[in-house]
Amino acid sequence: MAVRVLTDSTCYIDDEAREELDIRRVSLNVSFGDQSLRESDLSNEEFYEMMEAKGIPTSSQPSVGELYQEMEKVVSAGESLCGIFLSSDMSGTFSTAQLVKEMILEKYPDAQIEIIDSRSNSMQLGFAVIQGARAAKAEKSLAEVKEIVLQNIKRSRFLFIPDNLDYLKKGGRIGGAGALIGNLFKIIPILTVEEGKVLVLTKVRHKEKAVLAMIDKMLQDIGKYGLGEIAVHHINCLDEAQALVKKIKDTVTANIKVMPIGPVIGLHVGPGAIGIVYYTENDLR
Repeated sequence: MAVRVLTDSTCYIDDEAREELDIRRVSLNVSFGDQSLRESDLSNEEFYEMMEAKGIPTSSQPSVGELYQEMEKVVSAGESLCGIFLSSDMSGTFSTAQLVKEMILEKYPDAQIEIIDSRSNSMQLGFAVIQGARAAKAEKSLAEVKEIVLQNIKRSRFLFIPDNLDYLKKGGRIGGAGALIGNLFKIIPILTVEEGKVLVLTKVRHKEKAVLAMIDKMLQDIGKYGLGEIAVHHINCLDEAQALVKKIKDTVTANIKVMPIGPVIGLHVGPGAIGIVYYTENDLR
C-alpha cells in the first residue's frame, strides 16, 4: 500500500520539492479584519506590503473541509496517509487533523492514517516532511515512514533572530518593556523551538554578533552529531540570507537552500528576520 504525505503551509517547502516528492498540503489563513486569505495563495512580497499598510493580521488553522478533502483523496484511492503538522502549541491544526482522521475512519474504517505533531514549524517541520516523503517514495511502510519522521524531529534544530522585537511584542512573545529595552540597546535574542514552543536560546548585542553566535551553535551541534541538511530562512531580506549562506559555507561544505518564511509565521517575527534550520545524522535531543 502506497504512503502519501500531507502537511500544512507553514513548512515553507518550495514548490519544486513538493512536486518532486508528491507532498500534499493544506493552508493556514491570515485575516486583516474581515478579509481572510489562504497563506498559500499569497506571495510574501504581497503579504508584507499588506501588513505594512494594514497592520499585523491574525492567523487561523486550515478548515475542517480542506483537511477532510485532502485525507479522503488518499484513503479513497486505497493508499495510507502520514500527516505531519506544525506544533500543537502554536496552532490547532494538529488537533483538528486528529478530529478529521476520526471522521474519515467512520466512513473508511480500514483506512491507515498517522497524524504527527512536528513540535515546530517552517523547515524544521519541512525537513521532517521531506524525510517522510522520501521514505514514502522508497516504498517504505506507513510505520517506517512514521519512525523516520520522528527520528528527524529528534535530530533537527531551528535557530532564528528577529530584526527588532516589535512583532514579538505585538504577538505576546515578549513584554512591552522588554521590547523597548531590547530595541534601545540593540539586544537581539537568538530564538529556537523546543518542545513545540519558541524559547530564547541566548541574547546578544547587535544583529551581526547574533548571526555569528547562531552559526557557532550549529557548528557545535554538527561537530557532535554529524550533518544532514541545512536551510537558511529569511523574512523579506534575501540579501542578508545569501550573506548568511556565504558565512556558513566558509566553515561547512553543504548544499544550502535559501527559503522565505511566509505570512503565518512571519507575522509573529516580522520582516528582517533570518534563521538556520538543520538536522544531524544522530539524535541531538
